[in-house]
Amino acid sequence: MASVRRLVPLRASFLWANFPASGFRQGFGEGGFRQIATISSDPSVRNLVEEERVPDVGWLDSHDEVAKVREKFNLAKQRFLNIPDALERMPKMNPKGIYVNKNLRLDSIQVYGFDYDYTLAHYSPSLQNLIYDLAKQHLVNELRYPDGCLASKYDQSFPIRGLYYDKLKGCLLKLDFFGSIEPDGCYFGRRKLSRKEIEELYGTRHIGRDQARGLVGLMDFFCFSEVCLIADIVQYFVDAKLEFDASYIYQDVHRAIQHVHRSGLVHRGVLSDPHRYLVKNGEFLSFLKMLKENGKKLFLMTNSPYYFVDGGMRYMLEDSLGCGDSWRELFEVVIAKANKPDFYTSEHPFRCYDVEKDNLAFSKVDEFLPNKIYYHGCLKTFLQITKWNGPEVIYFGDHLFSDLRGPSKAGWRTAAIIHELEHEIKIQNEDGYRFAQAKFHIIQELLGKLHSTVSSSYSCDAFKSLLGELNDERQNARRTMRNMFNESFGATFLTDTGQESAFAYHIHQYADVYTSKPENFMFYQPEAWLHVPYDIKIMPHHLKVYMFRQACSRVDVWLGVVREYKEENTNGGCKAVGGGDKFWEVWICIAINSFNDSLIL
Repeated sequence: MASVRRLVPLRASFLWANFPASGFRQGFGEGGFRQIATISSDPSVRNLVEEERVPDVGWLDSHDEVAKVREKFNLAKQRFLNIPDALERMPKMNPKGIYVNKNLRLDSIQVYGFDYDYTLAHYSPSLQNLIYDLAKQHLVNELRYPDGCLASKYDQSFPIRGLYYDKLKGCLLKLDFFGSIEPDGCYFGRRKLSRKEIEELYGTRHIGRDQARGLVGLMDFFCFSEVCLIADIVQYFVDAKLEFDASYIYQDVHRAIQHVHRSGLVHRGVLSDPHRYLVKNGEFLSFLKMLKENGKKLFLMTNSPYYFVDGGMRYMLEDSLGCGDSWRELFEVVIAKANKPDFYTSEHPFRCYDVEKDNLAFSKVDEFLPNKIYYHGCLKTFLQITKWNGPEVIYFGDHLFSDLRGPSKAGWRTAAIIHELEHEIKIQNEDGYRFAQAKFHIIQELLGKLHSTVSSSYSCDAFKSLLGELNDERQNARRTMRNMFNESFGATFLTDTGQESAFAYHIHQYADVYTSKPENFMFYQPEAWLHVPYDIKIMPHHLKVYMFRQACSRVDVWLGVVREYKEENTNGGCKAVGGGDKFWEVWICIAINSFNDSLIL
């Protein structure tokens, strides 16, 4: 591998695609916006959202303004079918890319640490069914829940990661970046609450500090079964007309989920049928070997017991490891039952685990010996023994709080592994999603135009009719995008309006980089510099379309504008550009806010 460090170029230049010069004006906010912008390339739609010097509303003729917006809306409906022509020219994001929240120089990283579950180990959806069923049986058999609860089954189409449960009100909530309840993301049991019901229950969609104290985040991949079981138990009590305290439901379900893990029920279930629950993956072995060949040190730190990790690693790598080779040889240190997140703040001592005798040694651990297994421990002792400084260590994990919050505060670099990221990016790249997204933003701009130019006191049949049609179109576009992800809660990273979710907020907080699998790092040189995209306003794997007001200075663009205006003048459309006229055009520029390998052109 070349020793010369490689700077991954930040391609922040603007591609002048063959979009018409006239188009949407700056309707998404000055200096950037949070939504994923969309475009239309058809010249006939270029005046859908004009940026004008709006005169004093006091003398605007509201009737004329309604008529203007109606005309633009009718034109937009005619031209919606031409939107895909523009979308074809827009870049697509790489589902296997590494996305950067904080600049990261891989040449400065000397130590790579990994969690096991859902980081190195890949599981099939059947694991969630197993956890759900075992926890459900524990509720009935041990905690004396009604036998009728056993009838429920895990529904993988219902939950997503990053939800919150309100222990006081019993609702499952999807929150946006600013802590507001998603209008279509509030469920009591399996019933979605209406906006009116949300307002009656919470007073406002925004969750205040006092209300936030009653919320618990469900952030890791194991939470899928927990979310579904909470909703099903609440629904059972509602249907049976039984009184219950929502906080007790959470405590009992959470205790049941913890029990099936800590008791080993899940571990034994997985190892008894690894073909059903584990997914073989030789790519991550190639990634680990590549790191070793480049002089990097590796460690494994997991909350799972050693026998479970060993059985899983043996199964996943049985087709990749040579005869007599051991996965343990890849790691300088292997720590099981680490008890994260307490590991990062406690002062628990390390214990050496005897694999043959299945017990813990009593001698003090003051060094990590090769091919040994260690239990428990704490970050303070770990750093004292290894002498590994914080900034030269990067830790990979899937749980934002247990895996990444502690290392982030301790000075380690962090990489979030989010398996659903790959699936969500593929959906965002689909023409159907991008088309619905384009329609949504066009309608959103027209609604903004209508509300900003028509007096709030103005009311007539034409206004009510137009407002109703625009709202219906916007809702249809939102519903289309939402259902492409998850019919109950939509996308993991986005709200229905294109804003970031609360889960995305935590990714910003605790993950320096994030990707769908650790082995995606194989697509980058070990000396690469990973840079935050230029002027990042939203999650870096989301395409950003910026709008810039530019003078017509380039000859080829100028000729295209003049040709377009002439055609419109001939057809009785807009006035042609003439002698003393001043005009500025809005150029739609695609800001490529990522390095080469994170972009598919």
